[in-house]
Amino acid sequence: MVGPQILGKRVRHLSRYKDIAHILVANGFGWFIDEIGLADVMNLPRRLFTERKEARHSLTTYERIRLVIEQLGPTFIKLGQMASLRGDVFPAELIEQLTRLQDEVPPFPFNEVERLIEQELGSPIHVLFSEFDEQPVGSASIGQVHRARLQGGEEVAVKIQRPDIERTIQVDLEILMDLARLAERNLEWAEHYELTDVVEEFRYTLLNELNYTIEGRNADRLRKIHENDSYVRVPQIYWDWTTTRVLTMEYVRGIKLANRQLLEDAGYDTGLIAERAAHAVFDQLLIHGFFHADPHPGNLAVLPDHSILFMDFGMVGRLTSEMKRYLAGLIVGLMRRDSDAIVRVLYRMGVVPADIDDRKLHRDVDGLREKYYDVPFQQISLGEATADLFAVAYKHRIKIPSDLALVGKTLITIEGVVEGLNPSFRILNIAEPFGRKLLMDRLNPKKLSQMGIKSVLDLFDLATDLPKQLRTILQGLSKGQVKVSVEVPELTRMVSQLIRIGNRLSFSIVLLAFSIFMAGLMVASVLSKSPSALWSLPMTDIGAMIGIVLFVALVISIWRSNR
Repeated sequence: MVGPQILGKRVRHLSRYKDIAHILVANGFGWFIDEIGLADVMNLPRRLFTERKEARHSLTTYERIRLVIEQLGPTFIKLGQMASLRGDVFPAELIEQLTRLQDEVPPFPFNEVERLIEQELGSPIHVLFSEFDEQPVGSASIGQVHRARLQGGEEVAVKIQRPDIERTIQVDLEILMDLARLAERNLEWAEHYELTDVVEEFRYTLLNELNYTIEGRNADRLRKIHENDSYVRVPQIYWDWTTTRVLTMEYVRGIKLANRQLLEDAGYDTGLIAERAAHAVFDQLLIHGFFHADPHPGNLAVLPDHSILFMDFGMVGRLTSEMKRYLAGLIVGLMRRDSDAIVRVLYRMGVVPADIDDRKLHRDVDGLREKYYDVPFQQISLGEATADLFAVAYKHRIKIPSDLALVGKTLITIEGVVEGLNPSFRILNIAEPFGRKLLMDRLNPKKLSQMGIKSVLDLFDLATDLPKQLRTILQGLSKGQVKVSVEVPELTRMVSQLIRIGNRLSFSIVLLAFSIFMAGLMVASVLSKSPSALWSLPMTDIGAMIGIVLFVALVISIWRSNR
């Protein structure tokens, strides 16, 4: 049943729905629209959606999915990039294509830049800045960056959001959520992975990225984390020149880590750069639980003193103390090559489906252990091991929490960065001390006592609340307001058997009662020396016939049940 609100949105966005449908059809995915039922609810010609065009037949399905996303525009490109983090939800072949999504688009005109800055900051651009370069230094789907100089002489980078991009993204997100609901209703895999929750997660992240004040606060927090690290640099945010749509930060000149040859030609020690970049990321991840979640070579640069510059803080990750314990358990399990420990962590996280085949899960995790068993720890590829773990999760439909999925993608990305700088560098040389520190923290008497006290307090709260909860449940039961649902394997078959037994008992009792009645009728007939008759019918004979028929029916029923 489609609600009036959803139906209203479909009518308002009909043109965009048609654009999406035509792009899907052009790339051979018209059948998908028909399969999720959108063709019917939108009252669109079925022929349009059932066509299976052979266009681009030389490309794989996943390559065509990437093309579709690129053609659908900025919202879908950003969501595709976020989806590339979820190796536990999507197959590896699709993830590989999503990582190739291009986010470079032509810049918008400078007169729009001037208009938006004046609208957001309340003054003309020449009053706010002594210099402002009309040519952007970078342009992406959400915004573009210009180099400028404040009236006080500070050199800054100014990020300006694209005109109307927020409205465009909001429309696309509404449509995407509608498609996810339809997919869950019609496709089993979409329902299992709770696709609407995945889209809602993406929606939250993308809308945060549209708010530049959130990005500015992320930068401030990372700068505070590294305030005592001389080898890490995070640009300063100029808050008086920053709003939700304009972000002004310190402009720092450095060489991006993507340019390895340029770094070597300039005399930089790429091994030292790799070590410092990896150390900074692991420090954020495992010590502070707040980390830059997109440390690709374009977002990292090196300064003349070999310090690492972080840029672009739209995507960050957060780990609660509980998630850090889970991550520590996974890392320690990996270090010890202990597949049982890894499986135990997955179960404690509550992400293992109820219908999972536990034997097959242990077998596949054991396969990971065998793969890495004879490999020296320092030679293990952390990115490959993470991808393998995600592949097992995908195979068994284990949905990894989004925070840990972001950790996995961050580890894969930073490993690629440091190996690109120095192919002989092994990131686990940096990760191992952090892993051992996590292990020691878990065994720290102070931490153990804190966890013990917390557990005791939780049990005390539970015991305190239990009488009240029981009273509420009993009151609800007495008023018929509580429904109890119990699911037991083989319960349906057992209930069916009990029903059959009860029916036969009832049938037997009825037959016995009828027999007693007929016996009484026959005795009365003998004593009165006259045949029993009702409406001139011989009731004794008729009753005997009915009794015989009922008896035969009971015998047949029991015989069939035994078969």
